[in-house]
Amino acid sequence: MSASGVGDCLDVQGAVLHRGGKEVLHGVSLSIRAGEVTALVGANGAGKSSLVMAIAGALPLTSGRIQLGHAASGGLARASDAVALAGLRPERVRAHGVAVVPEGHRVLGDLSVLDNLRVAASGLPQKAVPGAIDAVLAILPELQSKLPANGRSLSGGQKQMVCVAQALLSKPRFLVIDELSLGLAPTVVKRLADVIVEVARGGVGVLLIEQFTSLALSMSQQAHIMVRGNLAWSGASAELAASPEILHRSYLA
Repeated sequence: MSASGVGDCLDVQGAVLHRGGKEVLHGVSLSIRAGEVTALVGANGAGKSSLVMAIAGALPLTSGRIQLGHAASGGLARASDAVALAGLRPERVRAHGVAVVPEGHRVLGDLSVLDNLRVAASGLPQKAVPGAIDAVLAILPELQSKLPANGRSLSGGQKQMVCVAQALLSKPRFLVIDELSLGLAPTVVKRLADVIVEVARGGVGVLLIEQFTSLALSMSQQAHIMVRGNLAWSGASAELAASPEILHRSYLA
């Protein structure tokens, strides 16, 4: 963020989304600011992954806006310079600087780790690809020795590292991560959490969807609770961490 308090932001405004004929998001609005981690927590089936897929361009909104732009601290993107993302294909969303790490540690099992990274870097100029791969390997040096390995042979933690590296290859302005820790060993989770926090300190805005609320709140500055397709609470992560009764009520709603 600049000294004037103006910086990048990714805004979701009034997002309504239907899946299978059922409304799963009911006018969701939130803002992700550059240089911060924003946590989105809630029970299974609350609509968190649907929101991720909408931001990624994989699901079309029924109504509402997803836009990228500049805003004063705490404000929405100014209409004069906002870039509308809703309705764009995933590759165009990514080209505008929004990268997504989907749930499930998805890598191409028949390809080596190096080729998985090359595929993710295919949108870059060819001469920039080696340098971009070197840059993500500097962030995740654990992958260096695994470059020749087949994607199928990797552990769950290694696959998730590859997924994070793939997202970082495009040097995104915003990073959306769906279930960072799902199925991973605690040591791997801590390592990935450290990487995400460091990426945010470098100026990237992060939206973190995470099953372990304590982890999400420890990593983030802002937090939202989603309940049945609505945001039931929004505020500072520290406030939510100090008020476990808010979480308890939300998860029982």
